[in-house]
Amino acid sequence: MEFDWNNPPFETDGSLTQRDIEESFEDPFAIRLLPDTPRFSVQARFFNLGMSANGDGVFSVYRTNGKMIRVIHARGFQPEERYFYQRKMEQALAQ
Repeated sequence: MEFDWNNPPFETDGSLTQRDIEESFEDPFAIRLLPDTPRFSVQARFFNLGMSANGDGVFSVYRTNGKMIRVIHARGFQPEERYFYQRKMEQALAQ
């Protein structure tokens, strides 16, 4: 997976690094979602919820052409997102 970090359209708040964001995409339990709202689907934007190697939850909005990922926004998990991620991970492990 290649990432396009040329002129990122956002700045991290200092708690996340580009490496943390990239690692969240490599998380085997990462959840990738295609939003069902017209606003995001028309612009081909996707969501990723994953953990970095150091255990930080990362929520990202991104677009891709299949080869390159362009992260549009990233931040740490909110409590609801952490709960959703944990629930999905437990479901995957139970199978």
